[in-house]
Amino acid sequence: MSLDSLVAEIRARGEAELGTIATDKDGEIARIAAQRDARVAALRAEARRTTDAEVALERAQRLAAAHLAARRLLYEAREERLARGFEETRAMLEALTEEAEYAQVLRRMIASATSRLGKTVRISGRAEDAALLARLAGKGFDETPRAIVGGLVAETPDGRRRLDLSFDELLRQHADPVRGLLA
Repeated sequence: MSLDSLVAEIRARGEAELGTIATDKDGEIARIAAQRDARVAALRAEARRTTDAEVALERAQRLAAAHLAARRLLYEAREERLARGFEETRAMLEALTEEAEYAQVLRRMIASATSRLGKTVRISGRAEDAALLARLAGKGFDETPRAIVGGLVAETPDGRRRLDLSFDELLRQHADPVRGLLA
């Protein structure tokens, strides 16, 4: 073997080895690129899932807040309607004090008070009803005026027992059934 053939063989082996290295390098670059692309795709998918979850949570929170606001508005409207209903009821009770049948109502209230508290009760009411109450209650009438819409307040002479039959108190006592009717 001559030197030229030896150099040619070394050169051929070098080029073959360089071709193998270049092929391996291209394969390694392709493998790394494929790994990189797979990782980027996985990161993008994870980011998309995370974003979708956050968006769904935000949407659910906003929806819940909107439902809560709607319920609050509905509650406030219902309460406003109930307040108007109570005011209308109060106005109707005030109007009843101007009617002729109001004397019969007071008479029945006095009868109820005397049956519960005894015959010697003190009866008091509105200043506007003083003459009517004095006539109906007789000597049991107490002239001390009460700040009430209508009706009367009865007490035993010793003040231990009291029966409040004022329209205000009756309306307060029956507020829950009235709320049910007005709701």
